[in-house]
Amino acid sequence: MSKRDFLAMEDWGADGVEALLRLAARIKRGEIEGGLERRVLAMIFMDPSLRTRTSFETAMFLHGGHALVLEPGKGSWTLETEHGVVMDGSSVEHVVDAARVLARYADALAVRAFPKGNDWAVEREDRLIRDFAHYSDKPVINLESTRRHPCQGLADALTLREHLGQTRGKKFVLSWAWHPKALPTAVPASAAIAGAMMGMDLVVARPPGFDLDPDDMATITRLAGAAGGTVSVSDDLDSAMHGADAVYVKAWGALGAFGRPEEGAALRKPHREWRLTSDRLRATRDGKGIVLHCLPVRRNVEIDDAVLDGPNSVVVNEAENRLHVQRAVLLELLGRP
Repeated sequence: MSKRDFLAMEDWGADGVEALLRLAARIKRGEIEGGLERRVLAMIFMDPSLRTRTSFETAMFLHGGHALVLEPGKGSWTLETEHGVVMDGSSVEHVVDAARVLARYADALAVRAFPKGNDWAVEREDRLIRDFAHYSDKPVINLESTRRHPCQGLADALTLREHLGQTRGKKFVLSWAWHPKALPTAVPASAAIAGAMMGMDLVVARPPGFDLDPDDMATITRLAGAAGGTVSVSDDLDSAMHGADAVYVKAWGALGAFGRPEEGAALRKPHREWRLTSDRLRATRDGKGIVLHCLPVRRNVEIDDAVLDGPNSVVVNEAENRLHVQRAVLLELLGRP
């Protein structure tokens, strides 16, 4: 029987995502216990984590399983990710061998790896997470890669449903924010996919030059159309906020300057005021639009304190929902009949 990975929400289709959300809601209500006894999840973190690591370890414990954490270069061998190389440098073990061996020890693998190169045309292929999925004969879960963060996207979807009820036709603004660093596009792309799959009217508000990857936008548009939603793009943050039912704030870098930090910083510099303030929040529907962010957040840079700590903010609920949707994913992939 072929295994099933969780690399991107769209891979599971509308019915698959709906099933996960329904299962997550039941889990959150306390209706499901156990199901992962004697199951092992091996997590490979090539980048830092707070919510992802903690929530997955907790999820495995709550259902009777065990999670182990590897940080290549910190207690485990550094991994070589390129194919066909002569390994006479600092990398000790190849991802091909690591994936194959870990699959013999664990019932599923979970991998986090942010983009490291300088060429978006190469990085956008998301080769590392796909290599783990290819060489492991056990399910692989994407803990955030170059292009996708499906666990965050699922948590976003559950949060939107909890706070808005019927989501179809509701206005969802994905708002770019200034940041001192050029961050990856995996989270905003996944948030947009979540909104699109829920039939929302999505507005991507960003300054000129900060478009998401065109293939990702095509995917978002296709999913929105199938679910009865719409997609538009705006370079005017203030006008985009009008009538919003939900605002998702997230920084990301200019893909046209990918791998060139100084050029990227120059492109971001004129847009320092792109942040969510109380004044902008008042333009949402009746001033009650909910505010989401994946965390960690740069306070008073991306979102003002008054907004983050105010009644419209659902960021802590959103973070909690990471736990429940991941429990659903684990039970779906590994749960015993």
